[in-house]
Amino acid sequence: MPSFENNGKLKLLVVVGTRPEIIRLSEVIKKCRKYFDVLLAHTGQNYDYNLNGIFFKDLELGEPEVFLDAVGDELGETMGNIIAKSYQLMVEVEPDAVLVLGDTNSCLSVIGAKRLHIPIFHMEAGNRCKDECLPEETNRRIVDVISDVNMAYSENARHYLAEAGLPRERTYVTGSPMAEVLRKNLEKIYTSEIHSKLGLKKGRYILLSAHREENIDIPGNFTSLFSAINRMAEKYDLPILFSCHPRSRKRLQASGFKLDDRVIDHEPLGFHDYNCLQSNAFCVVSDSGTLPEESSFFASVGQPFPAVCIRTSTERPEALDKGGFIISGIDENGLLQAVDVAVSMEANGEHALAVPSYTDENVSDKVVKIIQSYVGIVNQMVWRKK
Repeated sequence: MPSFENNGKLKLLVVVGTRPEIIRLSEVIKKCRKYFDVLLAHTGQNYDYNLNGIFFKDLELGEPEVFLDAVGDELGETMGNIIAKSYQLMVEVEPDAVLVLGDTNSCLSVIGAKRLHIPIFHMEAGNRCKDECLPEETNRRIVDVISDVNMAYSENARHYLAEAGLPRERTYVTGSPMAEVLRKNLEKIYTSEIHSKLGLKKGRYILLSAHREENIDIPGNFTSLFSAINRMAEKYDLPILFSCHPRSRKRLQASGFKLDDRVIDHEPLGFHDYNCLQSNAFCVVSDSGTLPEESSFFASVGQPFPAVCIRTSTERPEALDKGGFIISGIDENGLLQAVDVAVSMEANGEHALAVPSYTDENVSDKVVKIIQSYVGIVNQMVWRKK
């Protein structure tokens, strides 16, 4: 079993399991490696190369030191494995602190840390969409409450944490780490050759990403969404590049649903290629949680794009406050209307504004300083350690 170097620095265990965590944490992990003794563990929650390995490569993170291989035959088994295997890892390597980001099942690894009295730091804390159908909403509440220090993206998120009764003195607003990640990778995004590889013309395609459980696993929602996508292809007569998650592909194959010939089913794309496509699209139609942050960043660098979120709720209201995207739902007419408005406004020069909470490019610095500051305080004040 890989372990820490035991070089006298603070021993930080970072747990990830999905593509969004890897992306958002990439610059934070690099910065933490400069100042801490870091062990990176992957739960195996998303085990497909295109959902994991390509991002470790693109973002120059190197492979995780630990792979927990927690995926089971059923959801309950996977969740149990994440908790049990991460607990055993913590017993063996004895970290001084644990860092997680977001609301995926991999974040449930902090349950073991809590029982072992290991200080827990949670990035992307306090996000709420108030939609109980989303499994992420349950995970958010669990992880926020268990964590010793919560690091929120926005004042909205800090408000939700305070509303839940969590200690204000251990809640900080760091902002989103995405601007820092995108800035560091901007040259590679701009020089991507993905358009020529796929035979796409800039501004003459729609980029689609749909993978959320509520959109894909509920038959009625799935049919409504992809019927709308087919109508969109017919209306605009443009190629729709579908960055297809394994969950979506499995559902398409099982259902026998026929996509319009203009919808291009493509394996999930790497970070640089996807963002190059996104920033040059006629419109981006996505249920990704990073869409508001990416829309905000590209608006701030003078390359705004029409963004439509195929959901009925958002945990990032601060982005909608600035006109960063449109929430369309998955109703056929609603989605088509939203795309029409987003595209028309962009054509009229009515661009989104950058979200202040999403513009800081030193989030990794903040995280390092907060972790260094609070490990000792949590040990003393929470766990009564001397």
